[in-house]
Amino acid sequence: MTRKINLAVAQLGPIARAETREQVVVRLMEMMKDAAGRGARFIVFPELALTTFFPRWYFEDQAEIDIWFETEMPNAATRPLFDLAAKLGVGFNLGYAELIVEDGVTHHYNTSIVVDSTGRIIGKYRKVHLPGHKEYEAYRPWQHLEKRYFEPGNLGFPVYQVDDARVGMFICNDRRWPETWRVMGLRGAEIVCGGFNTPTHTPPVPQHDHLSSFHHLLSMQAGCYQNGVWGAAAAKAGMEEGSMLLANSCIVAPTGEIVALSSTLEDEVLTYVCDLDACQDLRDHIFNFAMHRQPQHYGIIAEMDPGSERS
Repeated sequence: MTRKINLAVAQLGPIARAETREQVVVRLMEMMKDAAGRGARFIVFPELALTTFFPRWYFEDQAEIDIWFETEMPNAATRPLFDLAAKLGVGFNLGYAELIVEDGVTHHYNTSIVVDSTGRIIGKYRKVHLPGHKEYEAYRPWQHLEKRYFEPGNLGFPVYQVDDARVGMFICNDRRWPETWRVMGLRGAEIVCGGFNTPTHTPPVPQHDHLSSFHHLLSMQAGCYQNGVWGAAAAKAGMEEGSMLLANSCIVAPTGEIVALSSTLEDEVLTYVCDLDACQDLRDHIFNFAMHRQPQHYGIIAEMDPGSERS
């Protein structure tokens, strides 16, 4: 008997700067109801799903920065989403900006959580691969200041048992890095999921703009195939505060095949029934880690000083 899960991805259209968290949560709840109506039992929401993508603006006042962060989860604004998940029996993955004080030190992370079908938080991930820059750069039509507003995640790439599936998380830029996928593959992930806010224009390399969709899907397909996992990626899409964000929310099979792909720049729900046992086909016959990996040759991946081996 195969193990199957009806998996959903919830793409968000643009979120205006003035839009409240409560307004966004209503949108998330409507998509959760839609997904549950199609039989879905786990739904993936985007990166920083509760607000507009605020790193596009340069702030110097810390108070102006901190208003975009959540100090607890769930909180008053998001509690209805958790309650609905428990009522419908649907787990979810949600991205948000996290402000936490540990040992008297304040930390800011780009964070996501997995919640099970009872509405209970099972695990947390904090974005490791922060893109962008720290200081204002005048040549850009908008900024990308994740390195200014967040610190790199400190939890590694954990994998959690969420109801009947082993689930790992990425956030946006993480999906481009093979190490992200391999660590979770080694930990037995069956679903690797996450959200993204990806501008279709990249000011440092505008000659690559036409490849934004290709590179996104390439990263998802390669990561899934090379690690024998299901992948689910939820976009924040469309023209948001003057910045066009890539859509192409998707569900990808362990074979690397795209089995569901968004077709709009708006709020949109994708669903697909995933055979979790299909992961093992790849792990037994193509990428059998125990049989074929040679980790004694991989040390340079973690130890290399960038540029030291280049001629």
